[in-house]
Amino acid sequence: MEDRIRLFVGCDPNDCDLEQMMVLEYSARKHCSLPIDIEWMRLSRDPSSFWHAEPEHGLGWRTETWATPFSGFRWGVPAFCGYQGRAIYLDTDMIVLCDLAGLWRMPFGPGKVLAGKGRKNSWRFCVTVWDCAAARAQLPPVERLRAEPDSHQRMMRHFAGHPGLIEPLHSDYNNIDGEEKPAEAIRILHYSDMGTQFSHKYAFPRLAQEGRRHWFDGQVLPHPRADLAALFDRYYQDALAAGYDLDRYRAPQLFGDTMKASQRDYAGNRRTRRRSFWSRIGLRGAAG
Repeated sequence: MEDRIRLFVGCDPNDCDLEQMMVLEYSARKHCSLPIDIEWMRLSRDPSSFWHAEPEHGLGWRTETWATPFSGFRWGVPAFCGYQGRAIYLDTDMIVLCDLAGLWRMPFGPGKVLAGKGRKNSWRFCVTVWDCAAARAQLPPVERLRAEPDSHQRMMRHFAGHPGLIEPLHSDYNNIDGEEKPAEAIRILHYSDMGTQFSHKYAFPRLAQEGRRHWFDGQVLPHPRADLAALFDRYYQDALAAGYDLDRYRAPQLFGDTMKASQRDYAGNRRTRRRSFWSRIGLRGAAG
């Protein structure tokens, strides 16, 4: 096993996620016993970039069906690594509260390609550990991943339909919005609901001052877990005190308009929204 962790983080190409990026890096390095090399995966107009896209001409990564500007990048990680060694993928909206060496060194059973959270036909890959060599036989060529707008959804269905390829990940490595657990029981907190993310109170005013808008176009609401919001604030301030700053995460060049699915009707999840709302959604679905 390599003695340096290769960490891939999906993030926005227009500096909307700077606060999240800073907190994620600071928290990951704070707790880790191994050195970490981070690849910030964001759309680029540089033709030499692995993450290159020109949406106006249909070139590079086709993102128009993605919920975020980086949703499908996780499937490109093994190709980026030359189909060698291991890699960890994380969404950027996470606080790492454990030593990532445990995740990096987790055992894989025979025939396993990646580790993810879930069971049966329901899986999440917002935290993923890749066996990059084993993944080669299960992934299309990266040129196809880039060129086909539905490749993210197809790969989600592929692995969900072949659970024997997945090494189950301990649930606490991808804790979704608290999951009714105390903060000290969480290994990686994924503040997943795009409408209640702790970083919005910092990012939205900053972007307004810069004359830009956030990529999330849905309704912004308070997170129901005040203790987790306070945890984010503490890590944010601790990162600044440790010498981190937002400018180190800015893209070399802003990408400009991205093509992605609108989140204006985004409904969040049952951990962050009122159950009555979800009950109404279920009743409408049953009626339709």
